[in-house]
Amino acid sequence: MGSLLLLAAVILWVLALMMSPHGNSEAPGTEHVRTVIVVFVRNSAIGTLVVSALSAWLLFPARRPRWPARDWALIGLIALLVLTSLYQLFWLRSMTG
Repeated sequence: MGSLLLLAAVILWVLALMMSPHGNSEAPGTEHVRTVIVVFVRNSAIGTLVVSALSAWLLFPARRPRWPARDWALIGLIALLVLTSLYQLFWLRSMTG
């Protein structure tokens, strides 16, 4: 179940990165769409954080098998998801506030 949630977190993370409103190229008359995308990216970043935390909790039980390469790869992936989601949240706050 933890692997499935981690896959869901990666899919949610990729969708948020593809929709990210970085840059100022917007066509005239489409300014209202930017706020909708900002809300979507914010909610996706928060969702990625929640799903990543839940998948980490399920993937790392108290008793661990002896395979540290898998653990380090999972820790790296979860850290990447969390750090980029936090970056998106802080970047969006600086763009809108």
